[in-house]
Amino acid sequence: MAFVERVFSGVQPTGNLHLGNYLGAIVNFVKMQETHNCIYCVVDMHALTQPVEVWGGPSELARNTREVTAAFIAAGIDPKKHIVFNQSQVSGHAELAWIFNCVARVGWLNRMTQFKEKAGKDRENASVGLYDYPVLMAADILLYRATHVPVGDDQKQHLELSRDIAQKFNNDFGDSIRGHGYNDGMYFPLPEPFITGPATRVMSLRDGTKKMSKSDASDYSRINLTDDADTIAQKIRKAKTDPEPLPSEEKGLEPRPEADNLVGIYAALSERPKAEVLREFGGGQFSSFKNALVELCVTKLSPIAAEMKRLVADPGHVDAILIDGADRARTIAAETMKATQDIVGFVRKR
Repeated sequence: MAFVERVFSGVQPTGNLHLGNYLGAIVNFVKMQETHNCIYCVVDMHALTQPVEVWGGPSELARNTREVTAAFIAAGIDPKKHIVFNQSQVSGHAELAWIFNCVARVGWLNRMTQFKEKAGKDRENASVGLYDYPVLMAADILLYRATHVPVGDDQKQHLELSRDIAQKFNNDFGDSIRGHGYNDGMYFPLPEPFITGPATRVMSLRDGTKKMSKSDASDYSRINLTDDADTIAQKIRKAKTDPEPLPSEEKGLEPRPEADNLVGIYAALSERPKAEVLREFGGGQFSSFKNALVELCVTKLSPIAAEMKRLVADPGHVDAILIDGADRARTIAAETMKATQDIVGFVRKR
């Protein structure tokens, strides 16, 4: 059957959104809305998979949920044209996840590398939620019968699992699916990765070999989306570099991770290829390049920071956006759950 094209995107409310989150995901979310029917979800249920000291407790989770929503809106996502909501408001996510738990195989989850990385050596004390959250992620996507999902390298394995679960559900319940009017036996689509071009991988300002992260002890390792102009300037000027001038060609960046990172940030924010940036700044000293990078970062990020600050100061307005989005999401989810319940044989109110 032909599925309606729909993009699902989810972001965890972990707090301290930074330049890496913006360039790696949010920028693409803004672009997608011009060409696709999009659902943007703050996946607050996923936050609970980590120990409470990691996600900060109830008040912190609520604050972070509103902050992510504010970042979406401040960056240019239109909540009237597209759906913006938080996952926990739509019960279908949890309901479909249970059905998918009974479809997914233990062997599939045992192969998930992110669980091994996040659980570390003490896997026996990891939560069941952390082990099982790829199944919830599949439910997030397939509850809306989404056809495309923007994913980074660390999520490709989970999208493959979503496809496996959709395929097995369609196979297991094929006769029932056909009996309910889906003649090809396909109820759930096999979601495809949304290709947005080369991903912008933003590294730490203190160590060009590590990803920019909110968990880094040094605040100077990252540019937060809430940083003001003076803070942005200070962080960039203190960013680690090397004593050599900037190269004139990309190949010269290969053995120089800090230089490569700063040039990559400039290229992404100016929407230009690295080669073009190096043609302009190659051969020059880092001090001049950093001044230009400060100006560009402040120009691009300060309006977002100001709008985020305004929105976060008005939680009632942010909550109204989430409630409206959840109402619209719930309408789509309800249709999926009714059909799914019929397909698996649940008796329900008509």
